[in-house]
Amino acid sequence: MRVGIGFDQHKFVRGRKLILGGVEIPFDMGLEGNSDADVLIHAIIDSLLGAAGLRDIGYYFPPDDERYKDISSLKLLKKAVEIIKEKGWEVNNVDAVLFLSKPKVSGYIEEMKKKLAPVLEIPEEDIGIKATSPEGIGAIGRGEGIACWSVCLLVKGIRK
Repeated sequence: MRVGIGFDQHKFVRGRKLILGGVEIPFDMGLEGNSDADVLIHAIIDSLLGAAGLRDIGYYFPPDDERYKDISSLKLLKKAVEIIKEKGWEVNNVDAVLFLSKPKVSGYIEEMKKKLAPVLEIPEEDIGIKATSPEGIGAIGRGEGIACWSVCLLVKGIRK
């Protein structure tokens, strides 16, 4: 077994959709980034890659690579799962915390889990997603963006 941790953050910009966990969240801004800037999935990807002893998301999906322009991060996650499986690892579970002031996302968590589970190849109940607010402290507390931490457990190809 191996544990990995991942982190990502993006600032809000106008003119983009807000995508979290592969789900479009109604909001007047989205997150800045080359892909769809899904901080939840990006943090999960880094936790998976780290647990497998591999390099970070930017190594595999460079932010200046036009192939990834506006791509769904679900596609990047699928590729990351393929990469760890090539090394003999499978996802056992994932736990993530979204750190944001706005918008409220608790009503979308089950939908996020439904999107993530088939890509991670695990049951929805093996995915934890929580949201917390910085209570007005710092840039995220001022509503300038969203951050996310993720932890995962990988197991050597034993899950069926």
